[in-house]
Amino acid sequence: MQRRNTEARREAIVEWVNREGQVQVESLAAEFGTSEVTIRKDLTTLAAQKLLVRQFGGAAPMPVSANTLMNNRTGEINGQNQASDTKKAIGLAAASLVKNNSRIIIDSGSTTACMLPHLDIHSRLVVMTNSLHVASTLTNFDSEPTVLMTGGTWDAQSQSFQGHMAEQMTQAYSFDLAFIGASGLDVTRGTTTFNELTGLTQTMASAAKDVVIMAESGKFLHKMPNLELPWHSIAYLVTDNDIDLQTKQTIEEQGVTVITAAPDGE
Repeated sequence: MQRRNTEARREAIVEWVNREGQVQVESLAAEFGTSEVTIRKDLTTLAAQKLLVRQFGGAAPMPVSANTLMNNRTGEINGQNQASDTKKAIGLAAASLVKNNSRIIIDSGSTTACMLPHLDIHSRLVVMTNSLHVASTLTNFDSEPTVLMTGGTWDAQSQSFQGHMAEQMTQAYSFDLAFIGASGLDVTRGTTTFNELTGLTQTMASAAKDVVIMAESGKFLHKMPNLELPWHSIAYLVTDNDIDLQTKQTIEEQGVTVITAAPDGE
């Protein structure tokens, strides 16, 4: 449990540093509710992994090369798969909700992408996405799903299409399920984020009959100010089996079905 919480915090630190630019240790400690000593250890580890640049008193984003961007689109950096065993288990559990003839949305993100290997067994799928990686993977399926792109403005940070045109395109359709990731989870509020631009995520949710949030339980440790989707607009939370029982019960009391997944070997 502690190892996964640490991994989730470090993943969020990288996301924040990439989004905000130069950040200070004390700011990170306040946001993630931990000590400055712990944050310094996190930054040292992340710098060694070449995920950010360690600076005096804080950190800055790692310069992005064209090769790194291309690898990010396929989910790999330096030949190593980014998806953890936990994310893969979440992807398998989420994919079990899909049936033949389903009309679904798959949002961009490393967790939502983990459901892709399990979708080729279904026929006559209609899938909309704002991710080039998702679209490229789907078009190589033997089952030949109908693939729709949101269009919009390319956002290099999220490696996805965003903006008003993407929202308009999404609004023109109706779907059975929307599979959406989360930067943070709040047990009483819903999904949260540092990013104030939540329009496309909210549009995807409103265009689907049911919303499926895919996120590791460590995301409950991420203290983020902006509410993205409230629990009352979410049908399912697919997470790992390290979720606290009280947390699970509190979310289920708000009308959400919580599906837990265990990585292989657990």
